[in-house]
Amino acid sequence: MIDYENLGELNKPFFEEYKRSFEKTLNSGWYILGKNVKQFEEEFAAYHQSKNCIGVTSGLDALILSLKAFNYEKDSEIIVPSNTYIATILSILHCGLKPVLVEPDIKTYNIDPKKVEEKITAKTKAIMIVHLYGKPCDMTPILAIKEKYHLSLIEDCAQSHGAKYYEKLTGTFGEFGAFSFYPTKNLGALGDAGAVLTDAAVLAQSIKRLRNYGSDIKYYNEIVGYNSRLHEMQAGFLSIKLKHLNEINSHKRKLAKIYFDNLKEDYIKPVVDENVFDVFHIFNIRHPKRDELKNYLLKNEIKTEIHYPVPPHKQKAMEGIITEKDFPISEEIHATTLSLPISFHHTEDDIYKVVEAINKF
Repeated sequence: MIDYENLGELNKPFFEEYKRSFEKTLNSGWYILGKNVKQFEEEFAAYHQSKNCIGVTSGLDALILSLKAFNYEKDSEIIVPSNTYIATILSILHCGLKPVLVEPDIKTYNIDPKKVEEKITAKTKAIMIVHLYGKPCDMTPILAIKEKYHLSLIEDCAQSHGAKYYEKLTGTFGEFGAFSFYPTKNLGALGDAGAVLTDAAVLAQSIKRLRNYGSDIKYYNEIVGYNSRLHEMQAGFLSIKLKHLNEINSHKRKLAKIYFDNLKEDYIKPVVDENVFDVFHIFNIRHPKRDELKNYLLKNEIKTEIHYPVPPHKQKAMEGIITEKDFPISEEIHATTLSLPISFHHTEDDIYKVVEAINKF
């Protein structure tokens, strides 16, 4: 059986370093906002050539705290792609703001800049883009729109660790870059974890305060905050894996090339652009008989995933919240997309076997 993902196998090369980090942290007696968090924050900021990194509990919290730092008026509008994972939209709702959905480009699956302007109103405050599947958004027109309408920009980088647009890393274009380190990510922890990047000292201080009960000094609370601190254990694990992030991305790009070079043209493959450095958190193809293909591959002992089967506007939780229902591009993507195995633990031989099976469908 070729697993879609096997977190034990994925992390096995790092086990010995993890054990040493765990024992060191355990013996230190300091488990909240200690040396590990500080070290990882410094290393992750340096990796991105960003001035500030603030570790938080999850990618969702990274998005929520980024929005909270702006202190927008209730019901202010935030533009967001219509085919994103639900967490992006949940962050907007949890802040008392209104998500305004914009269709993606059918080729890149990222928000279509040409469709953004028509959704901007006097209540629009920010654009929340998502570098979906590990492919950077088309940043040049997005930044032009941001400047034209004086909007803030928040990047959801949950799937784009190490991805680049014209040699500039995702997470460094907007006021905030929000990251998830969920275990399956290219830079994954051994549990939930997240971080926020920002170059603005004032915004960084706001995030630090928000993540720690609204406090700069223990027992003195300046604002209504949260408990959203990156765990000391997870920070230690992330520092270890960060040293290997480029290696992980390189391996996944090598596996992606096998798919590109060998999959039949029956399948719609991701588009590539020489100015965009994809990291392939997910390698998705599209096919009109997606469900049949998925079942066929499972019978041939190959596991796949669907990212994502239901578009946000059709989720039960969004009933009465997202009232617009006309998102045909998003619906087409969600109905036809299939994610193929492309993990750090997969070998080239694994991927050639997947290709051989798919090409016989």
